[in-house]
Order: sequence, then structure tokens, then C-alpha cells
Amino acid sequence: MSRRELREQIFKYIFRIEFNDRTEMPEQEQFFFETLQMEAQERERAGIRDEDAAYISGKSNRILEKLDEIDGMINKRAKGWTTQRMGKVDLTILRLAVYEIVFDEDVPTGVAINEAVELAKKFGQEESSGFVNGVLAKFAS
Repeated sequence: MSRRELREQIFKYIFRIEFNDRTEMPEQEQFFFETLQMEAQERERAGIRDEDAAYISGKSNRILEKLDEIDGMINKRAKGWTTQRMGKVDLTILRLAVYEIVFDEDVPTGVAINEAVELAKKFGQEESSGFVNGVLAKFAS
């Protein structure tokens, strides 16, 4: 998978935290990868490679471990908004991007922001890309 595809899968996985308790995430991870395998088979593609699964799982779990800290950072910079008021898609995209900006030295800040905006265009509402870009710009300065 490309980096963009991996990031999209991480987004889809961590989105599940909005609907499941953190203690349920190991089962959700198993279900996530089973679903991913079935989708690949339906498209007559090879299943997910072990190294891609390890990357998705590892990064997703590192994000979930720092979720409270990440949410605190978002709440501090998103003027007039709190994570409780944000749409679940936008919040998940922000969490992924903030993790990459603050904790992932392999991802340049500009790349994290650009990729987050692309995810917002694909999965969010009409205003999502602008909102995500505006919040993340405060992390770039």
C-alpha cells in the first residue's frame, strides 16, 4: 500500500473509537482487518500484506495511547471549538494529523496537513477541508 492508502486505513480504524469503548479496540482491530481482507478478495486483489497490517496496527495503537493528550492539544488550538462539538470525521482526521505533526518524526508537518485536507475532502463535509486546514495551521506555526 502507498503511504496515502495506509493513512486512509489508519483513519478508518481510529474512527471506530468514536463508537466503541477503548477496551473493545483489540476486537475492533481484528474485525477491521477481517473486513479489509474481504474487501481485497471482493476486488480480486491480494490480501493486505503483513508489513502493512503491522504499520496500520502499530500507528493506530500509538495514536489511541495518546488520544487524551492529542485531544487536549486540539482543544487548546481550535478556538471556539472543542473536540466534543466537532464532527466525528473531522475530529478523527485532526487526531491522526496532530499525532503525525507532534509525535511522528517521519512525517513532515506540511505532508501531514496536506494529507489531512485530502482525507477531509474525501470523507468529510463540504466545509471539512477548510476547518481541518485552519486548525492544523495552528500546529505549523
